[in-house]
Amino acid sequence: MSATSSHADATEIIKILIADDHPAFSQGLSRLLAEERDIEVVAIAHTGEEAISLAKDLSPNIVVMDVNMPGLSGIEATKQIKATCPETAVLILTAYDYEPYIFGALEAGASGCLLKTNGIDQIIGALRAVSTGEAVLSSAVTEKVLRRLGYARTGKSPEILHRREVEILRLGARGLTNKEIAQKLVISQRTVQTHFVNIFKKLKVGSRTEAVLLALKEGWLNPDDLP
Repeated sequence: MSATSSHADATEIIKILIADDHPAFSQGLSRLLAEERDIEVVAIAHTGEEAISLAKDLSPNIVVMDVNMPGLSGIEATKQIKATCPETAVLILTAYDYEPYIFGALEAGASGCLLKTNGIDQIIGALRAVSTGEAVLSSAVTEKVLRRLGYARTGKSPEILHRREVEILRLGARGLTNKEIAQKLVISQRTVQTHFVNIFKKLKVGSRTEAVLLALKEGWLNPDDLP
């Protein structure tokens, strides 16, 4: 095996399914993502039903999902994909920042939400973050989330979480990967992962996004903790 092929094999490929009913946008995004050596667009779906079918057949790491599509909406498609393919993450990429869309998508199990006005570098960064289990919210979306939650700077600490768990959740909210959190706290990645599992169980949530939203609502985290 050559050194070149060995290096390529060492790169973990993020398989992406794009679900968007605008061919110009989906094809343009596909071409831009194809320039990244660690990202592969495995298919493009133009309806929610097609997205569900392709997710089952191809098992992508991430579905990049538009919300407003003909037939089955992106929100309902997200819900069904998470029910049948729980290992597949969904990143909402929409032109509309309507609160019903945002909260509907997050409640359906999406790992994050970006607007189509975000630059390609932000979208690529979000895909890499979501592939490692991180939560991703654009600043515009975060503002709506905080307003909807009626955020207030209480500064109180949750009794159900240990100090270390709050610290790890705060670092996760800032967008740090498990590896970066481990390095910062001088602990193993496995320990970080175990802490997140315990946090999810205690808060009765299934993702970093849900945990961060709940922590913001309860005042355990504040907007300054977000990237």
